[in-house]
Amino acid sequence: MIHSMTGYASAARDLPQLSLAAELKSVNSRYLDIQFRLPDELRSLEPPLRELIAGRVSRGKVECRVAVSAAAGTGPQLALNDDLLAALAEASRKVRKVIPDAAPLRIGEVLHWPGVLADDRTALVRDAALALLKQALDEFSATRAREGEKLASMLLDRVERMEALLASIQPLLPEAVAAYEERLAGRLREALGASDEERIRQEIALFGVKVDVAEELSRLGAHLHEVRRVVSGGGVVGKRLDFLMQELNREANTLASKSVSKELSDASLEFKLLIEQMREQIQNIE
Repeated sequence: MIHSMTGYASAARDLPQLSLAAELKSVNSRYLDIQFRLPDELRSLEPPLRELIAGRVSRGKVECRVAVSAAAGTGPQLALNDDLLAALAEASRKVRKVIPDAAPLRIGEVLHWPGVLADDRTALVRDAALALLKQALDEFSATRAREGEKLASMLLDRVERMEALLASIQPLLPEAVAAYEERLAGRLREALGASDEERIRQEIALFGVKVDVAEELSRLGAHLHEVRRVVSGGGVVGKRLDFLMQELNREANTLASKSVSKELSDASLEFKLLIEQMREQIQNIE
């Protein structure tokens, strides 16, 4: 199964004193780019969340948001870090013993000291937020997989159409080349005269080599077979498919440059149109 790089999922959970909401969304990117929008009390969760997302997503620009809000009728419950408070008091006592003129710590300074004033919901929030993000990530992966399934179906449909087109033009080539060679021979006889048949045969033989598209058609078929194999195999295949589109486009351009009939020119144009349709959608594949 292939995955799209675009996806979205959200999840919410109510706790006794607060509510949590999580959101994951992603767009196309050449590499994996994870951005977080977390409240201050959840900043410490960024490393495990990054590892969690990276374990499920290989490419794409992913935005992870978590919002925490107090439940109706409740307010934040504050608590003091007794161990840190005691350590600050002991440190202050030692400083004043060495420097008697030093001003004592004020209550405001103590309350603003990092880690002294804590919200007693923090530990609960962290655990709940991590579980909620895991839940959202499951749905997020599922949406990317569903979109990837649609992309795979579209790609295989275009491959089938190109294979049918390839099969339809191959029987026409000998007749088209022969007809063009006959017209070319007539023009050469007018220009060189009927007496120079050897020169005419040489020019026609040289022309035949230049317009021979058997190799291009063979490579087109091989590339289409590889696209089908890669799509059916699944996994992280976006870059591989993008490369194959370049190769297909190269062969289609060569085919157009060697065209000797309207049918071949029309087929080359149709090849390029289908390839471009595939290339646009492949930009969405992980």
